[in-house]
Amino acid sequence: MIDLEEQLKNPVWYSLKETHKNFAVELNGVQFYNPDVCTFGSFFDESKTAKAADEYVKTSDHFFFVSADQTPVVDETKVIFEKKIDGCQMVLNTLPDVSITENIVLLDKSFMDEIYDLVWLVMPGYYKKRTFEMGKYFGIFKNGKLVSITGQRMQTNHFIEVSAVVTHPEYTRKGLAKQLIAHTTKEILRENKTPILHTNKGNPAIALYEKLGYELTRDMNWWLYRNK
Repeated sequence: MIDLEEQLKNPVWYSLKETHKNFAVELNGVQFYNPDVCTFGSFFDESKTAKAADEYVKTSDHFFFVSADQTPVVDETKVIFEKKIDGCQMVLNTLPDVSITENIVLLDKSFMDEIYDLVWLVMPGYYKKRTFEMGKYFGIFKNGKLVSITGQRMQTNHFIEVSAVVTHPEYTRKGLAKQLIAHTTKEILRENKTPILHTNKGNPAIALYEKLGYELTRDMNWWLYRNK
């Protein structure tokens, strides 16, 4: 069995080999998510990424290669490189005591549309409705309206990623995200797995994650490509 540290170096790959294997699409030795669920791809051998990208881009107008320290290769006559998102990985050290004063709800499939709309309001572009299927989602409601969420995304037998940390602009700075992250982290720990998360370098939210016991561990970069 591959240990946690090795898995964290290539989280997309190992998620697709374990917990999310039913979502896996393998092309020329490169692993991708089903594009209806998530548009992440992963690899170990960058010499195989060009052929794989040519095939995958036929099923999705955009996709990401996710890598800690390797640079994917593509055929620029077929696939357009749009941008590289300089990201980082954070791993929980110790979760401090966080007071939970809000009613946090486990969201079922009936909330898929509301989750999608909230994510696209705050972070438009890449979230799919079926991303909901990757893990548990939790939410806080105000006046019957879903205003803040956290979700679980990549995961293996060793770790689960906290993701989709989103709050409606009218309800920010009220501690909702802090409570949701703490709650989601506790849920992961109950499964005897390690909580992790990914974010952009320089994201102001890193300070909050650090207060909640997460530590920066390594770069994790997102290379965005589009169909030509």
